[in-house]
Amino acid sequence: MVLHEAHQSSEDVLHSLFCSLDERRQPEDVAKEIVTILDCTSGERRVLNKAAKSRQREYWSSMSGDFARPVDMDRQLRVAEQLFGHPVSFSPDDLEQIEQWVRNAEQSIGKAFGKNDFKFDRLPKEERAKLGIELSRRQYNKRFRLAARLEHKMHRLAREQFKRSLTLASKNRLASDIDWEDFKADVDTACFVAYYVARCNLRSVFTNATQVRPFDEICDVLFKRCLKHRDRTNWWAIAHVYPVTEVLAMLDDEMKGILLGRYFDRLCGAATLLQELWGTNKFRDDMVVQRGNDSSTWNVTAGAWNKLREGWFSLLYSLGLTDSVEKVCPGKVLRLMAADVAYWHRASGGDVHPDTHVWKELPSPWEVLSGAKVCPRTLVEEVCHRYGIDPVKSGWTAPKPGRTIEKFTPTPELVHGVVVSSPELASLFRKCGVFSGKILNSQIWTERPELEAVDEVRSLHLHQQEERADEKR
Repeated sequence: MVLHEAHQSSEDVLHSLFCSLDERRQPEDVAKEIVTILDCTSGERRVLNKAAKSRQREYWSSMSGDFARPVDMDRQLRVAEQLFGHPVSFSPDDLEQIEQWVRNAEQSIGKAFGKNDFKFDRLPKEERAKLGIELSRRQYNKRFRLAARLEHKMHRLAREQFKRSLTLASKNRLASDIDWEDFKADVDTACFVAYYVARCNLRSVFTNATQVRPFDEICDVLFKRCLKHRDRTNWWAIAHVYPVTEVLAMLDDEMKGILLGRYFDRLCGAATLLQELWGTNKFRDDMVVQRGNDSSTWNVTAGAWNKLREGWFSLLYSLGLTDSVEKVCPGKVLRLMAADVAYWHRASGGDVHPDTHVWKELPSPWEVLSGAKVCPRTLVEEVCHRYGIDPVKSGWTAPKPGRTIEKFTPTPELVHGVVVSSPELASLFRKCGVFSGKILNSQIWTERPELEAVDEVRSLHLHQQEERADEKR
């Protein structure tokens, strides 16, 4: 490898690429770093430069470069540190350390972990005296309440961290499970994984057509480099994000078994949340979102289920465990579709996706996974054929065959999925509430006279709102 003179060393670039696995950087930004550490042929560099040089000037985006992170417990722990007198020397989002600290703090006031009822779980004065707790009633109650709130906040943080892990899984499968040592072991592996993950993390575009697939011509160049140097390529790391047949063939059965366990464990977690959401929301049969639905959490969890299920199927087939699929074949989970997109489909002569009919007739995947209901592969094939769907090509009973290589296209600037010409305009549209389905903030428009050129968008948006109101009436 040739180490190019730059502001960053090769090790720094690799570490930056590794950090991008837990973020939402644009593929162009990742490609700019890749070309500084790869010793490419002229043909390879020409393809890589389509992304690396797609923006000649310094570029900023109005879209976040990260997935939303839960609010940690820094504020609560600082208060608890002063009140209990125990030092806090760990990260405020490290749940394992937080739980141990809370348990130790609760022992100092004679409180049992998980016993938070203020009426029944507090110790009376006599019991506190026996334990040597020399606190006034007021000070004891103050600490008891804080400990109970810490436990409650800890559980909320755990749930939000779990939901974020599903958000990542819905985009890039198990990229967050790749450790630093495996990532940096081979430069070609690191570059392919980082760029492919960046492509997987792209936001969906508001359209009634199919979304662009993540594997583009740059991914193809980087993957071919891995195949060319297959003896030094870290296929274990690649299998976490790209578990196709030719990648899994490079792993031994022990590695496949470990990955199979990881995929199944995440599937069970997603199934539990899906079951909860299904019980607390009322969804339409056609899976078009309606008022009151927690569509964001459902769609993220459904996306995670489908991605993890696909990787799980790939590993089962690679290990020759097809008998398992014959007996237990949980189906895909349909995302909720926005009402305006559903209307667009109908207006353009389309209808709900054929998968919707299969989803309605099959047992719920969480019931199948738990063993509450039976769903063999023959049942899935029967329902698919009834609606003219190929169960293999559509991914209902097996990993999808083949690979489509997309042409590289620059990452568009989006506002609620709608492509906007520039980040400056996108930022303005977001502040005004354009494409959000809400009433526009007209004050921003009146304070900015230079916006007359885009008044057309405002008029269109207001017209759409009036149409929606007429439909409701």
